[in-house]
Amino acid sequence: MNVLVTGGCGFIGANFVHQQRRLYPTDRLVILDALTYCGNLANLEGLTQDPGLSFVRGDICDAELVAQLFRDEHFDAVVHFAAESHVDRSILGPMPFVRTNVIGTTTLLEAARKAQTAKFIHVSTDEVYGTLSPTDPAFTEQTPLSPRSPYAASKAASDHLALAYAHTYGMPVVVTRCSNNYGPYQFPEKLLPLMILSAMEDKPLPVYGDGMQVRDWIYVDDHCAGIDAALRRGTPGEVYNFGGHAERPNLEMVYSVLDLVQKPRSLIRFVADRPGHDRRYAVDCEKAERELGWRARWTLSDGLRETVRWYREHPAWCESVRSGEYRTFYERNYTMRPDSLKEVAQCG
Repeated sequence: MNVLVTGGCGFIGANFVHQQRRLYPTDRLVILDALTYCGNLANLEGLTQDPGLSFVRGDICDAELVAQLFRDEHFDAVVHFAAESHVDRSILGPMPFVRTNVIGTTTLLEAARKAQTAKFIHVSTDEVYGTLSPTDPAFTEQTPLSPRSPYAASKAASDHLALAYAHTYGMPVVVTRCSNNYGPYQFPEKLLPLMILSAMEDKPLPVYGDGMQVRDWIYVDDHCAGIDAALRRGTPGEVYNFGGHAERPNLEMVYSVLDLVQKPRSLIRFVADRPGHDRRYAVDCEKAERELGWRARWTLSDGLRETVRWYREHPAWCESVRSGEYRTFYERNYTMRPDSLKEVAQCG
């Protein structure tokens, strides 16, 4: 297949690209990424000589660039990761989330519709469902959407648009919603990499409120396998939930990190809770397991151990991200083709 992967230099997108190259080495992948603060070409390490991989630096809101890309490439499928995704940032400034997650998604949907692309996978989040009490059953695909942060609201809007395109135009759209991911290449503003890196350096570990907010944790490779299953076997117009069957309070996750890096719990610092902080998320994955033949393979303990190992073994990546030096990687390695509308560089 010839597949467009938006946001392929971000955390989940990059892990998906690595997994796809392992599983389907003859497929062609075109990565479209604006390289904002959380997009990092170094996340594609080891793939720089892959002739089946191309990179396009561009904004999914740029309708002219996106339309030309679809005309030039004749994609068989789109896997749409590109999004603003950090809740704290959405609280401080909602507009970039509306622009990227709503306008950007619509721009892609429209281009794919006109190009009659065979499959469109819209990657979303369980946060669109809202929050649960300790005794509520897990979210299913039929749970009404009730987003409670600007980030979640912008993703819910994009989900509605994607499914509206499926209903109105008959577009082969599949929506996936996943619980909290963790693993390699995750930007260190997120909970687990922040805790891992801070603990390794004996820095304070900030924990919101009482730390008892519950999340269902899934190792990123399992999520990527779910997205691949939705791409290969998902029914157009359907939604599929993915989770790790691993509900844990945030504080327990922090304890686990400290144990793995052999640091004391005295490093924890409780800080004022985030505004509107959802208390619990949990997803029911039975539909994906039944219809797609997918199942989470990583246990939480094995996934956490592998994640800590990766951050320990990649100090240069960590330092580059934390210093901001990673943002110069593109300028050092790629140049603009003056005769082209879009900025394209074959990786390598």
